[in-house]
Amino acid sequence: MTCHACKQEVKFEEKISRTEECPHCGADVHSCLNCLNYDRSAHNQCREPQAEWQSDRERANFCDYFIPNKLISQGNKSATSGTRRAFDDLFKK
Repeated sequence: MTCHACKQEVKFEEKISRTEECPHCGADVHSCLNCLNYDRSAHNQCREPQAEWQSDRERANFCDYFIPNKLISQGNKSATSGTRRAFDDLFKK
């Protein structure tokens, strides 16, 4: 996964506990900003409809729906911008 704070790769062999910290920067790992379900545009900022509201998305929490995010690479960013460009082209006359 990628740490939301320092953008460094973080590897865990076992399930991530609530108290895990990034070995590079010390940020909480079991937090909304490191979760695959985190989505600022979704209700409750989470794609999981049963997840409880978390007031501080950077801090560790007890959410049972936590899924470590995928490692972000440069290739994903260009794919995202290409997708956005294709979407915008649909509405051009």
